[in-house]
Amino acid sequence: MTVNQRAPLSTEFVWPVRVYWEDTDAGGIVFYANYLKFFERARTEWLRSRGISQAQLRETTGGIFVVSDTQLRYLNPARLDDELLVTAQALEIGRASLTIRQRAVRHTAGRPLLLCEGSIRIGWVDAASHRPARIPLTVLEALT
Repeated sequence: MTVNQRAPLSTEFVWPVRVYWEDTDAGGIVFYANYLKFFERARTEWLRSRGISQAQLRETTGGIFVVSDTQLRYLNPARLDDELLVTAQALEIGRASLTIRQRAVRHTAGRPLLLCEGSIRIGWVDAASHRPARIPLTVLEALT
């Protein structure tokens, strides 16, 4: 297996998200920090689609993924009741971390409109000490 690759390593995973009242600010648009919640849900479901349950990982390996870096660009607003498609795609898989490209898209008049995009780096740590550790080989194999 090759690690530390830069090109997208997998097909883009897509997860639908509906915007609820609790997701919006006083102006009626999605509060900027809530895109991180949407991205978290898509990453979790992407891992689950690859047979990786984060709760089970903690129990069986003693390790967990934690966010270590985020970079986001906000391009267009999402509003109450919008149906979004939120994506996750591995860009780089290392021995102790993953970099994942994520996007939130709304289809308007049959065309995709990019609302927010970014990259999220998640690192593997020991759940008890929160010290960095190597991602288990079984997890790496499921991701490539």
